[in-house]
Amino acid sequence: MGGPAGFTYETHGEDVILLHHGRPAATLRGARAADFLTLVETEDAQLLMARLTGNYRRGNERTAAQHPRNGGSSRGR
Repeated sequence: MGGPAGFTYETHGEDVILLHHGRPAATLRGARAADFLTLVETEDAQLLMARLTGNYRRGNERTAAQHPRNGGSSRGR
C-alpha cells in the first residue's frame, strides 16, 4: 500500500494553504504555518500534509468494513 499522495501547498503572505488534488484542504496561519514550513523540509511532505488535514488511512478500514454493524458480517450468508 502506498503512502498519501496528491497534496501540494501554496504560501500566501504568512499563510500556508494545503491543497489535495488542487482543492483547498486546510489553511495554516501563524505559528502552525511557520512550523509546517520548517518541517516540510525535513519530513515526508505528503505524509505531513495528510496528517495536518486528517486525510490519511489509520489502518483500521478493513477491520471496520468487516464489522457486523457495517454489513460485513458472515452471519446468514
